[in-house]
Order: sequence, then C-alpha cells, then structure tokens
Amino acid sequence: MSAYDSDREDTTIYKAVVNHEEQYSIWPADRENPLGWRDAGKTGAKAECLAFIKEVWTDMRPLSLRKRMEEAAQRRAQSPETGDDASKPGPRADSRSVDQDDLVTRLSKGEHSVEVSLRPEKSIQAFKERIDRDYVHIKFPETRGGTELGVRLDRGATDLSQADFEGGKGLAHLVGGLTLDYVKVRCVADIDLGTLTGKGHLEPVQL
Repeated sequence: MSAYDSDREDTTIYKAVVNHEEQYSIWPADRENPLGWRDAGKTGAKAECLAFIKEVWTDMRPLSLRKRMEEAAQRRAQSPETGDDASKPGPRADSRSVDQDDLVTRLSKGEHSVEVSLRPEKSIQAFKERIDRDYVHIKFPETRGGTELGVRLDRGATDLSQADFEGGKGLAHLVGGLTLDYVKVRCVADIDLGTLTGKGHLEPVQL
C-alpha cells in the first residue's frame, strides 16, 4: 500500500499544534501533545488541519529568528554610519548584511550542512511520517543560531527511490517550497538516513 492510499483511508481526527517558535504541525486529536507543543485551535480531518496551517502560517521563520532580524534592523536604523567611517572603503557593512541577515543569498551559494529537525523524537520513523504528510523541517546548523525551515514537499521533484526507511540507510532527495525573508524559495536537501544529516541549499523562485 502506498503513502497516498494510506492518506485516502486515513480517518484519524487531527488537531493543529504550534510550538514556542510559532511553527505548526498536526497531531492526532486523541493523543497528548508532544512536549513543547500546544493546541492551535483547529481540529478535524488531516486535509482540514493542513489547510488551516497553510492559511495561518504565512512566515516560516522561527519566532526567535524573526526577533533577531527585527532587532538587527532596528540597530542599523538607530546607528547609521556617518562621517569619515561612512566614506571609508571596505566590506564591513556589506559582509554583515550577507553573512548574518540575508539568509536567502547566503544559503543559495554552494552546498551547506543540513539536518532533519524532529520533535519530540528524532528517528527514521518520525522522519518518514513527516514525509508522508508532505511537510518536513530542515535545519541549517552552520548559520547563526541555526536556521530551521518548514518545507512543504514537492512530490514531483522529491526522490525517495534510494531511501530504505525500514533498513535505515540510503539517501532521501527532498525538494520543497517555503517563504524566507519575504522571498519564495525552494529548499533542496539530500538526507542520509543513517545520520539524518546531509547537504542542502536554497533556490530563489523566479516569479
């Protein structure tokens, strides 16, 4: 039986849940919420809960990341470079913007270390369940503070032909979309099932 057959026959009642970073997921309504997650105010069939999440979760950035970026923007607005320092040539301002603030630009250049972010349990089974729901969290640990992205999978581009979930080995090629810093991007990640880590990058979507 395929994952799609399972979805069509799924009569489970779900609820939308949200964590302290204002990231959303779904959870069986008759089960106690995972540690760190609370009810988001929607209960129903899987499709209904996913539609609710798609409507309310418009900014995929974790809350802590949004706050850091807002604080950085406020500091730059309150302390503009003036006088001699402003006229001196040098990469300081530009490098600060690219390395710390413009994640889309940074993560679109080359390949970066990634890992699957799973709560409350980090396992291959939990990873497979997220894939079956067409929604995974991919973390770029080498960015400042670690950037965790909620990725809605593109089934047509995602390739699981080399992934042996039962044996816990192989490679899962994931492709999905999200919005980061108000820019629509695709996240491409190759995940080693043995470690749930791998390499990935972002690709800005040309509208």
